[in-house]
Amino acid sequence: MSALARGELRPGGATWISSRAVLVGVVGGVLSGLLGVGGGVIMIPLLVLWFGLGQREAHAVSLAAIVPISVGGIVTYGAAGEVRVPQAIALTLGSIVGARYGAKLLADIEPARLQFVFGIFLVGAAVVMGVTA
Repeated sequence: MSALARGELRPGGATWISSRAVLVGVVGGVLSGLLGVGGGVIMIPLLVLWFGLGQREAHAVSLAAIVPISVGGIVTYGAAGEVRVPQAIALTLGSIVGARYGAKLLADIEPARLQFVFGIFLVGAAVVMGVTA
């Protein structure tokens, strides 16, 4: 049953809030803070599988969630003195440029191709992490 049929997603792009959406956010937030992953690796697959969102919509929702997730991590790691400000600023500047380009690509790519490329990315990331562990 799709998210729309369950009443968790309304037509026309209206927002939805459900306990499952909050759970996806908690899992994404915990894994983001712990492992540095969350939005792309955890939230997107769950948004597609649990909520029936299209690949493009799941990416957009995940991107919107990055800011509050990052703020939570910055506050926690900052309080512990772990944030290297010059490197964080450089990453931020590069990310702003890269995110605009990536969002443009996201809007232009076919959903099936996006899903395939995202799947390849996840498999590649898993292989690299497994080899370097």
